[in-house]
Amino acid sequence: MKLYFIVKAFLGIYCNDLAFFMLAASQLWMKENPMNIALIGATGFVGSAVLEELLRRGHQVTALVRNPASLAARVGLTVVPADAQDAAQVARAVAGHDAVVSAYNPGWTVPDLYDQFLRGTRAIHAGVKASGVRRLVVVGGAGSLYVAPGVQLVDTPEFPAEWKQGALAAREALHLIRQEDMLDWTFLSPPILLQPGERTGHYRLGQDAPLMEPDGQPGSLSVADLAVALVDELDAPRHVRQRFTVAAQR
Repeated sequence: MKLYFIVKAFLGIYCNDLAFFMLAASQLWMKENPMNIALIGATGFVGSAVLEELLRRGHQVTALVRNPASLAARVGLTVVPADAQDAAQVARAVAGHDAVVSAYNPGWTVPDLYDQFLRGTRAIHAGVKASGVRRLVVVGGAGSLYVAPGVQLVDTPEFPAEWKQGALAAREALHLIRQEDMLDWTFLSPPILLQPGERTGHYRLGQDAPLMEPDGQPGSLSVADLAVALVDELDAPRHVRQRFTVAAQR
């Protein structure tokens, strides 16, 4: 027990939760033993933050993009051309990796967003399974979080119309991945308010309901800290075959 507290003090960790201590220890280990991660959606709002966090921690990243010129050369980054809606292309690109991260979104302004979102979702699932990779971490939406018994956020009258088709597709994506028995999947739902901002490295965890503030306002988080939570899950899995959500720590 004395050794436990000595190591905690050495690492600068002042947390009573052993799980967080083990997470920090695993991150140190990962810096010496990086994983090979395939990343889908690396040029998007969330995907670009995930890319930064993966490279920050020393992981080797293969980014699947339609236009390789959209990403500049970086140490630790390999860019390969691939269409996320083509299962065969996904399978070829992710084969041999330790895990796949999908931040796939065809774009909030595409007219057939719902159909394209699910076409890509199904292709990614099929491609990852065909590749032999088992670990898949998906960034989904907040719309499928339950705001009351039997009531999901996307079904409330206040839900913005401009985000609804994407949110409905992300909800269906969660339903589809929950049926997968060949993948060690995790589905990360962002908080209701996801925004640009600084990386603090801190967040709180939830499951199937949105995290709220003490005054009843929706929880928020910077996209940089969402990426921290996602890569923490890769480094030290705690939500295999589960959905979880996060928000800023208060």
